Amino acid sequence: MITYLEAIREAQHKALSDDPRVYIYGQDVGNFGGAFKATKNLAERFPGRVIDSPISEDAMVGLAVGAAIAGMRPIIEMQFADFSTVGFNQIVNQAATLHWRTNVPCPITIRLPSGGTLGGGPFHSQSLEAIYAHYPGLVVMTPATVEDAYSMLLEAVNIDDPVIFCEHKYLYYHLKADKLPTEAMPTGKARIAREGRAMRVAPNMRVQRTRSSASPPHSPLTRYPLGG
Repeated sequence: MITYLEAIREAQHKALSDDPRVYIYGQDVGNFGGAFKATKNLAERFPGRVIDSPISEDAMVGLAVGAAIAGMRPIIEMQFADFSTVGFNQIVNQAATLHWRTNVPCPITIRLPSGGTLGGGPFHSQSLEAIYAHYPGLVVMTPATVEDAYSMLLEAVNIDDPVIFCEHKYLYYHLKADKLPTEAMPTGKARIAREGRAMRVAPNMRVQRTRSSASPPHSPLTRYPLGG
C-alpha cells in the first residue's frame, strides 16, 4: 500500500530523476525532510537540488520566479498553505502575470499543505484554492486520490505555467492505494467517480473522500472530482 503523502514524495523523486532542471526549495525540506516528510531522503539522493530556504515565503517565491526565467523548474514547498499569503504578491503579481507581460514562461510548482486537522489552529488550517483560482495565469490543482496526487504533481512540474498544488493534510496518512498509476487523466478533465441521474456534484480533496463513502451506490448524484 502507498499513502497520499508517499505518492507526493515519489512524484518529486521521479521529477528530480527525469529532469535536471527540477529542484526543491523550502523551509526544512533538506535533511529534515519537510514538515510532513514529503521530501524525506530526497536531499541525500539528489545533493544540491533539495535546498533549505530562509523563513521568508516572499523570498522563496521570488527566487523561484527568477530561477524559472533562467530555465529551471522549481518545486516550492510551503510548510502550510496559510503561509503562502506572505508570498502572495510574488505569486499573483509576478508569477501569474509573467508570461502575459513578457512572453516568458514561469514553470514553478507551489505545494500547499491545506485544510484543517485536529490541533491545526488558526494559522495552520486554511484552504486557499478558491482564492488562487480567481487569479488569471495560475493553474490550481486539488488532488483527491493517491493516484491524482502522484500523476498531477508530475504534470504540474511539466506545465509551463505556475501551479498551485493543494494537498489536504488529512489525506496524507488516511488515504491509501495499492500502487502508483501508470496512466492519468489530463488536467482540465473531470473523472466520473460515481454516476447518478438527477444532479452533478464536483467535490475535491477531502470532500471527495467523504462524499464518496457517505452516499449510497444508486444515488441520483453524479460526481466529478475536481483536479486541475
